Amino acid sequence: MVSKKMSDRINEQINKEMYSAYLYLAMSARMGEAGYRGIASWLTIQYHEEMFHAMKFYHYLQDQGSSVQLKAIAQPDFKETAIKELFQHVLEHEKAVTRSIHEIMALALEEKDFATVTLDQWYVNEQVEEEKNAMEILQAIELLGNSPQGLFMLNIELGKRSLGVPSSFLEIKGGD
Repeated sequence: MVSKKMSDRINEQINKEMYSAYLYLAMSARMGEAGYRGIASWLTIQYHEEMFHAMKFYHYLQDQGSSVQLKAIAQPDFKETAIKELFQHVLEHEKAVTRSIHEIMALALEEKDFATVTLDQWYVNEQVEEEKNAMEILQAIELLGNSPQGLFMLNIELGKRSLGVPSSFLEIKGGD
């Protein structure tokens, strides 16, 4: 069983992961409305990944005999309509998530909560990939020159992304 302090911190992270999902869904809607269906699809898949992250923590708390405490999810806060600026926001958001995941790791190490250390290591590794993905998209935009033709090509390329996590939350377990 995890400590009350750890349970509270993981519950906070569940909220952050659900906010991330909500943010990406809002971004997807905006890009879809602007005609960038491929980018909208990429962001919708990102929504699914964030929900997977939230549910992994959710099931972990349940597996540990801790209570899940769901709180209100804040309205997504972004103003970007240009693709480059939107993905800069994505990168900055993922860096903030990484800091939050590192805080959980620090607390787990401090408490000698090795089960949570093991779980959180998965998230540490995942955040490396999340930041890398956003950086690579920004690099592609730089290479393409942020031109209409380049953004058209990027839109097509990002639309090829497929879901890499279970689509059913029933398939997710905390420690797996």
